[in-house]
Amino acid sequence: MKKLLFLCIGIAFTFTSKAQTEDKKWNIGLHAGVTQYSGDLGRDWYQTDNSMYGFGGLSVSRNLGKLFDVNILLSKGTLGYRNGSTAGFKYDFNAASINLRFNIVAPEYIIRPYVFAGAGAILFDNQLHFHKGKYDFMLPTTGAGINIRLTPYIMFNLQETFMFANHDGRDGVNNANGKFSKKDSYVTHMAGLTFNMGNSVDTDQDGVSDKKDMCPGTPVGVVVDKVGCPLDKDADGVPDYMDNCPDIAGSKMLNGCPDKDNDGIEDSKDQCPDQAGTTALNGCPDSDMDGVADKNDQCANTKLGTKVDSKGCPMDSDNDGVTDDLDRCPDVAGIMALKGCPDTDGDGIADMDDKCPNAKGTAENNGCPEITKADIVKITYIGSKLFFENNSDKLKVASLSQLDALIVILNKYQGAKLTIEGHTDSVGKDEYNMTLSQKRSDSVKQYLLSKGIEESRLIAIGFGETKPVASNTTTLGKAKNRRVELKTNY
Repeated sequence: MKKLLFLCIGIAFTFTSKAQTEDKKWNIGLHAGVTQYSGDLGRDWYQTDNSMYGFGGLSVSRNLGKLFDVNILLSKGTLGYRNGSTAGFKYDFNAASINLRFNIVAPEYIIRPYVFAGAGAILFDNQLHFHKGKYDFMLPTTGAGINIRLTPYIMFNLQETFMFANHDGRDGVNNANGKFSKKDSYVTHMAGLTFNMGNSVDTDQDGVSDKKDMCPGTPVGVVVDKVGCPLDKDADGVPDYMDNCPDIAGSKMLNGCPDKDNDGIEDSKDQCPDQAGTTALNGCPDSDMDGVADKNDQCANTKLGTKVDSKGCPMDSDNDGVTDDLDRCPDVAGIMALKGCPDTDGDGIADMDDKCPNAKGTAENNGCPEITKADIVKITYIGSKLFFENNSDKLKVASLSQLDALIVILNKYQGAKLTIEGHTDSVGKDEYNMTLSQKRSDSVKQYLLSKGIEESRLIAIGFGETKPVASNTTTLGKAKNRRVELKTNY
């Protein structure tokens, strides 16, 4: 019984549930159990092989506060002793006691152990004849027990009661001579059911009646305080049952967990809890917004939008020593002087700007070589030797060799453009002459195209009779006006 009592006391501190409310102040119980004797004839306490006698009765309790109540216990049964050949005794009895009980835990716990002390009397007469020699005072009565809540209204009760008589001799032997230790004493082992009385309503079943409940919607099973509100140990406004960090005050937005830097990331998950940061970087700041946390960033002031490596430094995709943010040609290795761009011909002009990347040139010619005066003269000469069939745009055979020589020069200056200008004399209608001059310019262009000259380098224009170089009144003058002029430029 002792072991059971101690076990129940330990369990009481680990389970909580529906509590008796303050409105259910009265409690009525029914109980039964066995009695055992200790005195001059022997000691039966906790000796299961010795004599035990039964009893039953009822109890009435009145709540005095959260941990205290007063209990009246009424019992009727048999009390005695026998042990083999040793003389014994046996009495029917009626007993009453009043006790002050101290409950070790609050009402909201399922299992409530308690201790008590008080006074009582035993009448050794089944007929209730109150003769002085038939009753003994019990002072003190003391013991311990445990209430186990089955429902909000019903409890299962276990109790051990020790009763110490005011005199000796009920067992037929009187040798106490006033010594308390030698007087007769008894113990009762009792079990029963008790019933909480009252009409209080507790809708959310948290142990606090609706009229006193300041948090009426509490979920079932949640531990509440005396006004029916869920416990909040860290006083952060988030009840413990919803608080992910119940022992540390925190933010409601983070389910009760702290966030010292107010960046929206709880400290336990924040790699930089003292500095406001971003979710993407686990709470760490990124001053230059390059995607690398400041604590890992070896290039803290990277220009916005620059691609960086894992250390936060601008990338150098082509490994030419010029970072991508400064590299005009980030995908092709180049030289630092040209901001990371290559210069194939070594003329100091980046290939991307060089119209002649494979031939050294000048900046004035966009990277192309200067056209020599001799070649300019030759080109002009070739233009003067281009002839067509009469009133036709068909080149004469002799002109083709001249154009072949022109092609050689054009291939020498890859980036140079050629303008082909066609002219006529004033004979015939203006419209006809304009059309004829354009066709002849186009004929020269088509021949050059057929020999591999890029179309982007050729411009064919017909001017008709609008730009004479001589008088159209003479045969010689007309012949000079019927011409093709070739001009080169970059």
